[in-house]
Amino acid sequence: MATQSALIEMPLFPLATVLFPGGQLQLRIFEPRYLDLVRECTRHDTGFGVCLILEGREAGMPAVPTAIGTIARISDFHRDEDGLLGIVAEGGSRFRVERSRARADGLLRGEVEIWPTEPEQQVPVEFALLQSILERLIETMAPHWRHAPRSAYDDASWLGFRLAELLPLDPSEQQHMLELTDPLLRLAELRDILPRFQKP
Repeated sequence: MATQSALIEMPLFPLATVLFPGGQLQLRIFEPRYLDLVRECTRHDTGFGVCLILEGREAGMPAVPTAIGTIARISDFHRDEDGLLGIVAEGGSRFRVERSRARADGLLRGEVEIWPTEPEQQVPVEFALLQSILERLIETMAPHWRHAPRSAYDDASWLGFRLAELLPLDPSEQQHMLELTDPLLRLAELRDILPRFQKP
C-alpha cells in the first residue's frame, strides 16, 4: 500500500492564471500580505504555492483556490517605475492542498502534498506536429524559451506543459492539463483541441 508523503506548509497565492512546472510567472506585488509572502520566501529561500482562483479575485478578500497548484520559486525581483515590486518566479513541483486557512491579513496558508515529478518520456512520432507548433509559438510568444535544447522538445512532459501555457486555452482547460498525470494523455488531448485554433 502506498504511503502518503508528509505534508509541507507554505503560503498560497491564488491567481487568475495557471503556472506549469518549468514555467515562468511575472507578478507585480502591492498588497501587504503578498509583500510579506515575498519577504518570507526570500528570507528562507522557500517557494509559495500558485493556485488558480475558483471564486473571488486576486486582490481584496481571500479567494477560493483550486486544490492542485504549482510551487513557485522567486528567481528575480525589481522595483517598477511606479514603485511597485515586480517579481519573476519559476514553476517547480505540483502539489495538492490538503488543508488551508486564512490569516487575519487574508494571506492563505496551506498544508500541501508534493506530487512527484513526471518521468521523462520520449514524444511518440504521432505527436511530431505538436513539436513544430510549439517551435512556432515560442518564436512569436515566448522568446525566453528560444534557447531550449532540442532534447526538451522530445520530452513529452515539457512539450505538453509548454503547449498548455502558450495555446489560447481557457484557465479551466489549463487547470485540467496541469492536473493530468500522464504526459502522453496530455499531448493527445492537446492534439484533439488544435482544430479549434485553425483559421477556416
